Amino acid sequence: MYPRQRLAEVLQHPGRFLLQVLKGFRANQGFLLAGAVAYYALLSIVPLLMLIMIALSHVVDQGELLQTVSRYLEWLMPGQSQGIVTELASFLAHRAVLGWMLLLSMLFFSSLAFTVLENALSVIFTHRVAIRRRHFIVSALIPYGYILCLALGLLVVTVVAGGLQAMGEQSVLVFWREWSLDGVSGLMLYLLGVAGEVFVLSSIYLVMPVGRPRLAHALIGAVAATVLWELSRHGLVWYFATLSQIGVVYGSLTTAIAVLLSLELAATLLLLGAQVIAEYERLGDPAAGAMRSFTTRAA
Repeated sequence: MYPRQRLAEVLQHPGRFLLQVLKGFRANQGFLLAGAVAYYALLSIVPLLMLIMIALSHVVDQGELLQTVSRYLEWLMPGQSQGIVTELASFLAHRAVLGWMLLLSMLFFSSLAFTVLENALSVIFTHRVAIRRRHFIVSALIPYGYILCLALGLLVVTVVAGGLQAMGEQSVLVFWREWSLDGVSGLMLYLLGVAGEVFVLSSIYLVMPVGRPRLAHALIGAVAATVLWELSRHGLVWYFATLSQIGVVYGSLTTAIAVLLSLELAATLLLLGAQVIAEYERLGDPAAGAMRSFTTRAA
């Protein structure tokens, strides 16, 4: 089926397409895969951030780095980022004790989440894996390539965010009235975060699954996942601020449980975006449709 025909099919029957996405996600054990990704992301996030902070602290002020990390960790773990930022600041203050064994351990644990995510996406994109497999060396190198790219991305975001914050302290004179640019700066910082979400998710959908995906397909999944996450993120902020009794139930484990809950929700939406792409690719493909039907019956 040609791209225009696929798009027309989705626009004509959006409910049917959404139902097929949810059926495929259930058949692929999507919630179980998201739980695995969230668990390993919890193991990976602190050593990953430590490695990035060690590398970037040589070229960027530590205070600016920590401020940027704190701001964007709030997007991933609403209301729970301060504990991780405090640990990062403490580690940077004592980084002189870092040895080779600790560095190798951090490299290993920081890559676990990417490896598990690649395996989870291979389940969702099983129609691609059946046609083409990836060499194990490429799979081993992908996580470290992502770590390097995330470090460069954080560097760029820190510089841009610093410029936007400086702009927010300025004002302009329009029709003999002075207008502060603080609101404009805040809006641009928010849009920068949303654009970063779309970019990171698109890169995941382009690189992690086997095969040669189209950029347009990756953008479809990334935009869908970003919209769902923005709605869910604000819902999490409201829930933790008003209704949550998690501190009463879990006590000293509250932060870890809350972070895991946020990561599992984020992983679920990330994999759901991948399922959108997979179902979109299967439209008009009899072989992929037959494989999907077999998988659904087996589940």
